[in-house]
Amino acid sequence: MTLLVVGLSHRSAPVEVMERVAVSVRDAGEVLDHLLGCEHVAAAMLLSTCNRIEVYAEVATFHGGLANITDVLERRSAIALDDLSGHLDVHCAQAAVDHLFSVAAGLDSMVLGEPQILGQLRTAYANAEQAGTLGRTLREVVQQALRVGRRVRTETGIATAGPSVVSEALAAAAAVLTGADGAGLAGRRALLIGAGSMGGLAAAQLRRAGVAEIVVANRTEAAAQRLAARCAAEGTRARAVGLDGVTAVLPTADVVVCCTGASDAVLGADQLAGRRVPLVVCDLGLPRNVEPEVGDVPGVTLVDLAAVARRAEQHGTGSVPVERARRLVAREVRDHVASRRTAEVTPTVTALRRRAAEVVDAELHRLDGRLPGLDAAVREELARTVNRVVGKLLHSPTVRVKQLAESGAGETYADALRELFSLDPQTPAALTGTED
Repeated sequence: MTLLVVGLSHRSAPVEVMERVAVSVRDAGEVLDHLLGCEHVAAAMLLSTCNRIEVYAEVATFHGGLANITDVLERRSAIALDDLSGHLDVHCAQAAVDHLFSVAAGLDSMVLGEPQILGQLRTAYANAEQAGTLGRTLREVVQQALRVGRRVRTETGIATAGPSVVSEALAAAAAVLTGADGAGLAGRRALLIGAGSMGGLAAAQLRRAGVAEIVVANRTEAAAQRLAARCAAEGTRARAVGLDGVTAVLPTADVVVCCTGASDAVLGADQLAGRRVPLVVCDLGLPRNVEPEVGDVPGVTLVDLAAVARRAEQHGTGSVPVERARRLVAREVRDHVASRRTAEVTPTVTALRRRAAEVVDAELHRLDGRLPGLDAAVREELARTVNRVVGKLLHSPTVRVKQLAESGAGETYADALRELFSLDPQTPAALTGTED
């Protein structure tokens, strides 16, 4: 089986394309079922965030797996494959491990080092586990990626190297409002549409920015009430409304942050009649939560994911924590790949040693038949001698095959050992040292 990653991100596709491929939490199980029903896909995990939609899979063949996955994405997006393929990123084998570890570390994020991706990857893993679509190899590599992501954040300081998607959007909003009257976000009234994990992050940053009030709107009003209560407990005036209450709140809002999992827009230009001027609307949803026409309304500034990406590029990619993180990820990738390659030849080494032990036991049994009166001490010494000889003969080939495995050449050597000694490490007979 080969590890394959196929998807698109803020680096490869515009928002217009990404939102057509995006998969909501409610639809993730269905997409995973479609993937697992493909001929060449043995295991799959789906990661869908505001700036990436990626399939991580174990596939029987590269070309077959790639065709299966792109077919599912094509049907999902209703974008012709010729148009979609120009936006797809593909990573295979070691490159797939490198990409996954980099994603977990925040090195492939729109904003380098942003902390949310690790939680999103953990959620994707849990969803695939619940759906029963994880295979052994995929499970192990994702678990390792999560450990790498935590280690990068603990040891490199990358989490403090730059802002998050939310903070970049709010920084853009503050710049607009500062230009209006010099106050920035302090003392402003904020409307937050969406009470999920990103909504919670936005609420925390709005509080730190000193907004005077936060109104939380959500499809499930109870969730909005819980987030509003947390804001109030932290000392910021807050209240909750349902989505049907958004239009009534808009005239008094200075900044709106939209971050829902809705598949359709939750805010349109027609809802902005009677607004206060200026108004900044931050759309952090994928698919988009805000109709693009909102940006054409006089006095309204629309900050979408594309605008956030442009701001993030200004921070550069060469900070010391980022370089530390990259070096750590590179080491982890090398160690993981070497470990996997060694594990692949281990059954051959095990089968060879057990076959040798079987031969020794058979010869000692034959000796017992020929010399039934042999002194027990002599027999024990003979057994030790024979085992030492066999052990020394096997030492070089078994050590060498593991060394070669780390460099990528071990499988060829393992094939030779299996052929020379008639080994089949995939069968119980070889692993138990029995013969046909």
